[in-house]
Amino acid sequence: MGEVLWTALGRLPRGAGIVFRHYGLPDRRAIYERVRRIARARGLVLVLAGSPREAVAWKADGAHGRSPHRFAARPLLRTAPAHDAVEQAAAARHGADLVFLSPAFATRSHPGARALGPVRFGLLAGRDRLPVIALGGMDAPRYRRLRALGASGWAGIDAFTGPDSQGIGAAKG
Repeated sequence: MGEVLWTALGRLPRGAGIVFRHYGLPDRRAIYERVRRIARARGLVLVLAGSPREAVAWKADGAHGRSPHRFAARPLLRTAPAHDAVEQAAAARHGADLVFLSPAFATRSHPGARALGPVRFGLLAGRDRLPVIALGGMDAPRYRRLRALGASGWAGIDAFTGPDSQGIGAAKG
């Protein structure tokens, strides 16, 4: 992982969010705690991929996943992934506050995955009132294009960690 994560956190604008996944790392909790300290100091929202119970225990601002989010011990931001209409509807049914819809475009993190493209993304984004965050091959110009089709914001990995990342200031819409 090196310095990439820490550099990316420094590029996020105040009020942006982080979904902390990093599954399977033996030092996952220690890395999370370092991310949490940075998030608090910089005014970033920190969502833990996992159950609402785990998110509460780890003092996250929210929980990310497909499980029902209704029964947390304290209010949490609830986010879910979706790749199609079925998963998007399930996210709404399970109480998600927003959905990460992906892959909007071809992405290095999922080689060979069929991208939604602007038309299918727009059709899905307009299906219900659940805010949709565009994910997959995203950058600021692509977000401007998808915002007109219903994207409420955008997320990325390479946009914040790659050599061409610009210290993004448009991660939320």
